[in-house]
Amino acid sequence: MQFQKIPYRDTGYVSKIICDLFEGNKELRDFYGNSPTLGGLKKQLLKKQKSFSEYHRKILVSSLNEQYGPLLNKESLVFENIQSLSSKKTFTITTGHQLNLMTGPVYFLYKIISVLNLCKKLKETHSEYNFVPVFWMATEDHDFEEISYFNFKNKNFKWSREKAGAVGKFSLEGLDTLFTLFEKELGNSETANQIKKLIKKSYSNSATLVEATRRLVHSLFEKEGLVIIDGDNSALKELFVPKMEKELLSSSCLLHVGDTIDKIQQEYDSSYAPQVNPREINLFYLTDEDRFRIVRTSKGFSNAENTMNWSTEELLEELKSFPERFSPNVLMRPLYQETILPNLCYVGGGGELAYWIELKAYFDSQNEIFPVLLHRNAAVLVPKKVAKKIDRLELSPKDLFLKRSSLINKKVRQISNINLDLQGFKLALEDQFKELEGLVNQTDATFEGALKAQKSKQFKGIDKLEQRLLKAQKRKLADQVSRLTLLHESLFPNQSLQERTVNFSEFYLNHGADLIPFLIKHLDPLSLKFDWIVLD
Repeated sequence: MQFQKIPYRDTGYVSKIICDLFEGNKELRDFYGNSPTLGGLKKQLLKKQKSFSEYHRKILVSSLNEQYGPLLNKESLVFENIQSLSSKKTFTITTGHQLNLMTGPVYFLYKIISVLNLCKKLKETHSEYNFVPVFWMATEDHDFEEISYFNFKNKNFKWSREKAGAVGKFSLEGLDTLFTLFEKELGNSETANQIKKLIKKSYSNSATLVEATRRLVHSLFEKEGLVIIDGDNSALKELFVPKMEKELLSSSCLLHVGDTIDKIQQEYDSSYAPQVNPREINLFYLTDEDRFRIVRTSKGFSNAENTMNWSTEELLEELKSFPERFSPNVLMRPLYQETILPNLCYVGGGGELAYWIELKAYFDSQNEIFPVLLHRNAAVLVPKKVAKKIDRLELSPKDLFLKRSSLINKKVRQISNINLDLQGFKLALEDQFKELEGLVNQTDATFEGALKAQKSKQFKGIDKLEQRLLKAQKRKLADQVSRLTLLHESLFPNQSLQERTVNFSEFYLNHGADLIPFLIKHLDPLSLKFDWIVLD
């Protein structure tokens, strides 16, 4: 049971549309590009190579060198990867995330590891090309609540401060107090001191959240050559000006994404609820204090709060003169990313990919190649002691993905010395009612309604009795139920996925610097399955 892979659909934690997407559902074919296979990525490479300009490469390399500044070691693989982006034979594989404190939940690491490993696989297969792993920092995001905390050993460490504007520019005021509390929880082991050094190197030596996040991620993944990019950059946004101008003048995102949502509902699933709905204008206006949504007015444009106003000519002139003041929203950010990167594949979680599949027609309208989409690695990390308990309970990894009540019911039935499954009685009753149906049909068909009502009453009675018997048996086996509940809670805290709750520091505390190499070794980016990994 050391390592197992469980199909996404069998876990119950991956949405139907994402499962269908990666199982090749034909009704979704129009909404994605090449497949996430080595062959599909080679096709993507040949398309991107023809369209991505040398000028864009030059601006990209210059901007990255400037963003890294003194942090960039000219002897490192990161430096080598950045400079290689000048070559038309170099391509990127990209993931991105918000600037969560201490990386937030552990799947932050899985995203990056997926990108690292996919680059390695591509290099092995297509050695004549270079593949650079890229992490896109969502510096212009303004949802402070989502990034303001992390969880460690069932405790929530939350940053309290005033919230306004793009989070990347936030000063680190108030974090000293939070990290002092966290460091006390860590203790004084060797690995605890390693985490404390990471905090000091990243947060204590930085002025803003974007700087701290870059230092933290760079410290964790520098040896792997990960390139970290901040899209909040004047030179990079200048490359995106033509597409932002189109958005202001013609609301192209609303038009094409709206049509795609309608098409998905008509051709795939009428109950499909879009992950993100487009607005009339999908751009924000940035100031040092805040991030304002741009709206169209009868006289031109304003911000949603109506504290700033522009004529069409004024706003277009502002865009050309100060592109750094304009910020794409969640639906335009993918287009911006693919405009400035020689990117082949975007690696994301289910929620992200659910809105990416709304975008292909929009990309086509902007003459931009839609990337290959790939679900990031997903995993449950199981301490060896917990794995032994699971073995003793004769449970499988797939069992642990059951909702807690279903898992407990299954185990109670398994260990009980009486049969609590009344399915046999239902089958016998079904046969008896079939005989009664025949009798009714031969005598008086008007009794059919009464017969159906009686059948429903009898079956409900058996279900209710089964539930009461199960409840009574749980009371008798309360000790076993309690132990199973604690075990499940340790892997699925608050009945949620571990990877969405627990911070990487909880595992780093036990495994130190070996943790990331261990995960890199055992996670396959193209498996498209949930990994069950027992930690050494």
